[in-house]
Amino acid sequence: MANPYAGEVIVEIDGLRHQCKLTLGALAELEAGLATGSLVDLVRRFETAGFSGADVLAVIVAGLRGGGWQGTAADLVRADIAGGPIGAARAAAMLLARAFALPEA
Repeated sequence: MANPYAGEVIVEIDGLRHQCKLTLGALAELEAGLATGSLVDLVRRFETAGFSGADVLAVIVAGLRGGGWQGTAADLVRADIAGGPIGAARAAAMLLARAFALPEA
């Protein structure tokens, strides 16, 4: 079970549940791999629904790797992500939101 207070999100891939989290290392890897802009630009694209499929894939891969997964984006090309592209986009948006949310007072 994912702990939202720890920034965790569950993503189901090919019928297996994976715990995802954008750790500092995963965020650094994500930013280094972005085709354009910074993490702030990426968050803005998600906030304005201006993100691309590549953005979604990059965030999902970073979250999986932050959760301990050893794969790459190429491993997900033919994978079935629960909820399809919309489910993947929701999971990516949730990962970003939880990574940058301030703790409740």
